[in-house]
Amino acid sequence: MKILHLDTNHPLLVNQLNNLGFTNDEDDTSSKQEIEAKIHLYDGFIIRSRFKIDKHFLNKATNLKFIGRVGAGLENIDCDYATSKNIALIAAPEGNRNAVGEHSLAMLLSLFNKLNKADNEVRNGKWLREENRGMELDGKTIGLIGYGNMGKSFAKKLRGFDVEVLCYDLKPNVGDANCKQVSLQELQEKSDVLSLHTPQTALTKNMINTDFINNFKKPFWLINTARGTSVVTKDLVDALRSGKILGAGLDVLEYEKSSFENLFSNDNNKKSEAMPLALQYLINAENVILSPHVAGWTIESKEKLAQTIVDKIKEKFC
Repeated sequence: MKILHLDTNHPLLVNQLNNLGFTNDEDDTSSKQEIEAKIHLYDGFIIRSRFKIDKHFLNKATNLKFIGRVGAGLENIDCDYATSKNIALIAAPEGNRNAVGEHSLAMLLSLFNKLNKADNEVRNGKWLREENRGMELDGKTIGLIGYGNMGKSFAKKLRGFDVEVLCYDLKPNVGDANCKQVSLQELQEKSDVLSLHTPQTALTKNMINTDFINNFKKPFWLINTARGTSVVTKDLVDALRSGKILGAGLDVLEYEKSSFENLFSNDNNKKSEAMPLALQYLINAENVILSPHVAGWTIESKEKLAQTIVDKIKEKFC
């Protein structure tokens, strides 16, 4: 079987597939049109998020048996059409779930203790102790929406704290010793913190909007390490201004490109003059922490993601 690699990944991916007897070609520079002209030569390809795999692309891939996504989500692939053509879809959420769980916890603790704000002030010659008095996580209720690989990882990290962890998920009976599954209404009534761990689907797009936010009984903190499209940024900003949302840790933004690459279009990553006002607010807000879609992007997860893809290909095709 011949495999085409469309992005650079940990070298173990190609090396181990070579050892298993697969033929591996790498092409992370050609255009989508150029790839389409040769994709019929391959039995499988492996991608991160370089471009969208749509019906036109899949129709060109006449010999395709599988698609490997070195990541958790498959939203850049027309999954229904691929499945109808008997193409196996292989993702690797097991590979970066620990990284996402740790990043979610880091964001939450940084927000509660005003670490980014305090660090910036000290570096600018300000020694403001009372203004940087923090909050403790103990005694709080953490609500998770989505209790798959990422949600379970975050809940596991929270075991060392005296907190109640609740989750809402469309699948029944997913709760475990680390998290109690409840209705969405109960989660909104009790949560002090809301953390998102959902895939990008029609149901999750624009899920966190004004109506959803106002259904929470208490002001709350928001953590999003899932997908930026789940949050209506303008509505989030309105809630931050009003105090309904106390602060936010955002690893993802609705303004991201589908490839998750550079959000800023001009040179040196400078903020564009055409930047949406809501994004400008987030960048300047002291109670908001932003990171560039790197929650699952660690040294360890790079290796684990690649190993997960190898193991799943081996299990299915060897």
